[in-house]
Amino acid sequence: MSFNNLDNLYRQVIMDHYKNPRNKGVLEEGSLTVNMNNPTCGDRIQLTMKVEEGKIADAKFEGEGCSISMSSASMMTQAVKGRSIEEALKLSTVFSDIMQGKEYEEEDLDLGDIEALQGVAKFPARIKCATLAWKAMEQGLKEEEDTQ
Repeated sequence: MSFNNLDNLYRQVIMDHYKNPRNKGVLEEGSLTVNMNNPTCGDRIQLTMKVEEGKIADAKFEGEGCSISMSSASMMTQAVKGRSIEEALKLSTVFSDIMQGKEYEEEDLDLGDIEALQGVAKFPARIKCATLAWKAMEQGLKEEEDTQ
């Protein structure tokens, strides 16, 4: 597949998550909540996660922002559901490497639609948009681990 075709496919995946977000909403009772915003562009997210027995049983988000921040939140919630806290944090590290244009070890991590965001690395001003939901997830899971 040529670079342009791949680029177009990635754009379509990003727009699909933006127009049809997965896991939009708020989890109630017993869930951990993280509110985060990106003051430079106005993106904001409220992430709620239910952690049970060291795994992310469910994750939902509310927020507003550009297509990159909202589609990234949709992809992230999809990617971390059912994973252990350790796996989710490792996935977040891999995502951070992708955003910095670094090589990453795919190993046994299924990145799924997240790969569509790798082109964002070429636009430094947009990296904070893509990483907002991930930073919220990391903060929430680290707080959860601290209370254990």
